[in-house]
Amino acid sequence: MRFKLIIAFVNDDVTDAVLDASRVAGATGATVINNARGEGIQKTKTFFGLTLETQRDVILLLVEEHMSRDVLEIISDVGHFDDSPGTGIAFQIDVEDAVGVSHQIKELCETVEDRI
Repeated sequence: MRFKLIIAFVNDDVTDAVLDASRVAGATGATVINNARGEGIQKTKTFFGLTLETQRDVILLLVEEHMSRDVLEIISDVGHFDDSPGTGIAFQIDVEDAVGVSHQIKELCETVEDRI
């Protein structure tokens, strides 16, 4: 079984919605890293030297490769990434190997067979 790692940087107010939607799309779990900070093309605004930016979370999802595009698209939709700049970004990378997921393999095999 082959996996993709989806890495999503989302505003912290949509993290729970993104997690719920990604589970519906086929993700079996996630790791959330809180309080990340980022900067895009536009420099962040300041107010008397204090940076005005929303907190971001980093979501890591190890997803079976046949389901990865669906999960990636639902993250973008729920996170409103294309609505305005600076709302988030997500991408996927190939995973060479993974351990600790053997308990999910049986369920994933059945799910993937149903989707293909």
